[in-house]
Amino acid sequence: MQTNFVEELKWRGMLHDVMPGTEEHLMIGMQSAYVGIDPTADSLHIGHLVSVMMLRHFQLAGHKPYALLGGATGMIGDPSGKSEERNLLDEATLRLNQAALRAQLSRFLDFDSAEANAAILVNNYDWMKDFSFLDFIRDIGKHITVNYMMAKDSVKKRLSAEAKEGMSFTEFTYQLVQGYDFLHLYQHNNCTLQMGGSDQWGNITTGTELIRRIGGGKGYALTCPLITKADGTKFGKTEGGNVWLDPHRTSPYKFYQYWLNTSDTDAEKYIKIFTFLSKEEIEGLISEHKEAPHFRLLQKRLASEITVMVHSQEDLDHAKIASNILFGKSTSEDLRALDQTTFLDVFDGVPQSHIAKSELDNGLDMIGALAAKTGFLASNGEARRELKQNSISVNKEKVKEDYLITAKDLINEKFVLLQRGKKNYFVLVIN
Repeated sequence: MQTNFVEELKWRGMLHDVMPGTEEHLMIGMQSAYVGIDPTADSLHIGHLVSVMMLRHFQLAGHKPYALLGGATGMIGDPSGKSEERNLLDEATLRLNQAALRAQLSRFLDFDSAEANAAILVNNYDWMKDFSFLDFIRDIGKHITVNYMMAKDSVKKRLSAEAKEGMSFTEFTYQLVQGYDFLHLYQHNNCTLQMGGSDQWGNITTGTELIRRIGGGKGYALTCPLITKADGTKFGKTEGGNVWLDPHRTSPYKFYQYWLNTSDTDAEKYIKIFTFLSKEEIEGLISEHKEAPHFRLLQKRLASEITVMVHSQEDLDHAKIASNILFGKSTSEDLRALDQTTFLDVFDGVPQSHIAKSELDNGLDMIGALAAKTGFLASNGEARRELKQNSISVNKEKVKEDYLITAKDLINEKFVLLQRGKKNYFVLVIN
């Protein structure tokens, strides 16, 4: 059944610009649209997710989505929103990246459906690799004037006084190559719509111009807003860099925490963009959240929905357990269930001290563990006082002064967690 795709994007806050006639064109019957994805890494990051969600909504609305990996354009570099030219990749690396990205995209798009609107993955390197330079400038380049290309905002910014490096000819031709992608998909796949971020409008409309001048047809353009954060910091970035979908680059725990730590204003916006919850359910959640914002219902639901979508229910369950270790009630069993990566993520920034494994052979006494050998507490006297007051825990279990830390206390055969009171943690790293 076909539904109104443009209306869906509007209420979700996912519509920035749309070419006149696009909504009507999509209501005629099943249409095909594509989004270009940069394959310069072997994982998507959450900055890619808005356009991927658009493709999924497009498929849910009864249309056919194409995910285009820019193998050729990835070898050039898109000047849009960039201040410097990017590093260029070789074909072997791009092919490896393509396989990894397809696996991630398949969590959102149905590539294997027997329905007519099954998603398709394409790579523009496949049709650009045999295009000679002379053929390209003769058959494509002559149809677009330099004046037209210079008028694009992405070009203007790079040529402005603020840009240190200027702009290479390679980058200048980017919009022509992207424009040709649209023409190629229009001619060979009956693809009539290109979608992307609002910074792509200039490149997309170059494609519609080529379709008009060379294809003798009509192409459409639709963009979503660039996602921002209410506090002015960049969406999708942490102190450690991008928030990736690959669990080896960003652990499910850190991924979950990123969304859980969203502000109220941003959570209200993001739950519409990054989940497939219905309008009624989202409005109910927002209303419930406003009545008791300290419960952070919006953030918890947002973080849960997107963690399951990108990772799995099991990963979400583990992330919640890990979150409770610092922020709620947890047990020694919960602690021991953490893998090494998640353990280090949970206790990132917590003070550490390295102890030789031989120290555990006869048992490490608590005074040594707390003060003499680690410096967690200021003195042996303070260590004794805290132990008498029953405020010291080893791996989440209360201990007395006579307790000895041995190899059986090791988590992942490497760590021991000391704790004073509820919030003061210290990690012993056993070498």
